[in-house]
Amino acid sequence: MSQLREQLNDDLFYRDGSHLVPTPFALSIAPQIHKILASMNGILHQGDFKPEAFTGSVSLSMRESTFELFAAKINQICSKLPQASQIKVYAKEQMSFDALIRGQVDFMLLPHDISQPPTKSHELVWQQILSDEMVCLMSPEHPLVDQSLTVEAYLAYQHIGIHDKDLSEPFFEQNLKQQHGERKVAISVSDFGSAAVMCHQSNYLLTCSKMWASKAFQANGLVQKTLPFEYGKVAYSLVWNQASLNDPALQWLHSQLLDNS
Repeated sequence: MSQLREQLNDDLFYRDGSHLVPTPFALSIAPQIHKILASMNGILHQGDFKPEAFTGSVSLSMRESTFELFAAKINQICSKLPQASQIKVYAKEQMSFDALIRGQVDFMLLPHDISQPPTKSHELVWQQILSDEMVCLMSPEHPLVDQSLTVEAYLAYQHIGIHDKDLSEPFFEQNLKQQHGERKVAISVSDFGSAAVMCHQSNYLLTCSKMWASKAFQANGLVQKTLPFEYGKVAYSLVWNQASLNDPALQWLHSQLLDNS
């Protein structure tokens, strides 16, 4: 480490309490270092991966609501690994696309519309896992519960928005604005779960994943209605750094996450 610090003319890490924190320069070279280490790891660990003998750790990043959909799959993967191994799951807000590029997290799972790629980075690959639909959720006491949901009614009420600094404005938002008008967002939160809790307490409308709404505990008791306008196609996708698949353990995890059985 001292030789690297001297050659690169940077401390690379500094101590913050009991933690080592990378310097800005260390973070800037992390993608290149990740590629080098991933390639070396692929060379050193050639051959079939044996999950029952794995003693390391792998990591995933996703929204809390996404975890609800994939918890059974993750538990299935855990059951194939020994107790000495570990799967770390991070919040997307904590470990996002930059973390994937730097190699700080191995895979990301996220919902998005098909016209809205998760990232423009050439280093990241994304693949659709599940097709989905969008629905409108409302409290069972909402005035629209016993009415058909029209565009006019949808726009007449206030909404709960989902903010995501990494993704561009969704197609449904753009198309709705162009064709019918802009919806009134009263509050924005980071996840469907938080939005559903607010939905229970108000007359706000929530537009979200149908797969999540049909499965999530927070959505229990809320009324689902079909959206009265065109919103394109939506899905859940797996995103990863292409250099990561040089690691046999990550190749195996990749195949497990893409397996729909």
